[in-house]
Amino acid sequence: MKSLNMFEFARTILENVSFDPALFYKELQKAIKQLLPYDVDQLTSWVFSYVKEKPELQESLILIEM
Repeated sequence: MKSLNMFEFARTILENVSFDPALFYKELQKAIKQLLPYDVDQLTSWVFSYVKEKPELQESLILIEM
């Protein structure tokens, strides 16, 4: 089994919970706290592009715009 780095793990979790905006927000909050700064930068870029396709998740952008 291929091991995932922390960014990939967080991205996978977020993709899996994206059906629920409140859960997505909560998991994004946890990921930001747990990831290293470089991984947070990667996650930020990914979230911006991912949320463009899912307007119901745009409220979560407040976490990464702070």
